[in-house]
Amino acid sequence: MSPTKQRIALYARVSTTTGQQDPEMQLRELREYAKNRDFIIFDEYVDRMTGSKDSRPSLNRLMADASQRKFDAVLVWKLDRFGRSLRHLVNAIAELEALGVAFISLRDNVDLTTPSGRLMFQIIGAMAEFERALIQERVKAGLRNAKAKGRRLGRPPAVVDKTQILTLRDSGASWRAIAEKLGIGVGTAHRIAQRRSKNLCGSLGTDGPNSGNPGVLYA
Repeated sequence: MSPTKQRIALYARVSTTTGQQDPEMQLRELREYAKNRDFIIFDEYVDRMTGSKDSRPSLNRLMADASQRKFDAVLVWKLDRFGRSLRHLVNAIAELEALGVAFISLRDNVDLTTPSGRLMFQIIGAMAEFERALIQERVKAGLRNAKAKGRRLGRPPAVVDKTQILTLRDSGASWRAIAEKLGIGVGTAHRIAQRRSKNLCGSLGTDGPNSGNPGVLYA
């Protein structure tokens, strides 16, 4: 009795929808490879958009079908046609592997149905971790450099007219309406207004940067 043939899904992506790139070139090679490996083509999934797009309808459909084990393997022309980034590529392949679906990249000679292919995937995963570590280190170095130059990190303080908050509140405006009008948080507006009783005796703005302008506070 002959073994059951494996069902395979073909995935192709081109970067534009102007007709300058045709997915048929990728699909033709993928079909030929599937034929030589005696695979049964379950379906062909094609996206026409740039690699940076977060959502690819056909790729989403492919992953949904994979979760239902409608095929046994995914065949792509090149790794960069499948993954939006190195991290996305590793995560997507790991998800397929967890579902029991193999992954093959024709031009990159990556075949997770073989021991050498699984080794290659481990190397790719290590590269993704290395890339993430580099990004984190660049961010930290940038923050250290900015701090060394005396730059204030984070959002600058909002200059708030306390008198305006009190006037709006006395007119019956809600805390949310006041916050939206002045572009501050509801908690900030409420906190500043609570200082009213402490400043009734002419002590408005006597501390910090407000000493020179009793009507203005910094949130």
